[in-house]
Amino acid sequence: MWTDTHCHLDAAEFDADREAVVARALAAGVSQIVIPAVEPANFDTVRGLAAAHGFSYALGIHPLYVMRAPADALAQLGKALQAHRDDPRLVAVGEIGLDFFVPGLDADTQQRFYVEQLKLAQRAGLPVLLHVRKSADQLLAGLRRVGFSQGGIVHAFNGSEQQAQAFIALGFRLGFGGTLTFDRSLQIRRIAAAVPESALVLETDAPDIPPQWLYKTAEQRAAEPGQRRNESAELPRIAESLAALRGWSLAQTAAATTANAHAALPRLAALR
Repeated sequence: MWTDTHCHLDAAEFDADREAVVARALAAGVSQIVIPAVEPANFDTVRGLAAAHGFSYALGIHPLYVMRAPADALAQLGKALQAHRDDPRLVAVGEIGLDFFVPGLDADTQQRFYVEQLKLAQRAGLPVLLHVRKSADQLLAGLRRVGFSQGGIVHAFNGSEQQAQAFIALGFRLGFGGTLTFDRSLQIRRIAAAVPESALVLETDAPDIPPQWLYKTAEQRAAEPGQRRNESAELPRIAESLAALRGWSLAQTAAATTANAHAALPRLAALR
């Protein structure tokens, strides 16, 4: 059975057929999905979806949402973590982090939200789901500055081998998904093949980061606007790319990545 450690099941892209999306995931053998929040406005939504479907969730403020966050957003997160501290489906603080790829985001505001959310996670005894885009070194610096000791998952890892080893040394697992399925993703594929077995977890980031077979070229998008939606049911096929890189069977890949997800997010193990 498979664990999708990062899927935005609450996204509007799933509004028309969310129940069918869940059914396809379960039919494909994806028995657990972690649903991360992105802002206080969707805290209750992700919690409700997790409860309704037997999945799990994380609460946090995404770096792309910090510029529109209400003044008391961090206080709201702190209260939510306290209110739901005994909910076994609350497995992490996330999605949090830094994004220096998207223009127009204030770096200082991002850093403040990132560090304060690390502190909240530390106090709550919860791991974190880290968003990283052109920000791995700054994320690592924040972890060290806070003395963060709860570990977690570096979502959609896209850094260097040196950065991968630095995150692993701090107790993190690395999330791999659709990007892994592209032959041109040479560095990511090389890292996925080389890091210790215990460092690897699988994710979709659905509805985003479509794997190679769902991706449209610029020419295809011009002829048929829109990107084909990713979903959790694609995870076993994504896992085939990891299995090929590691020389593993699919059963070995499922067992290893699920065990690693449980190690990264300890409350997951109790939800089996």
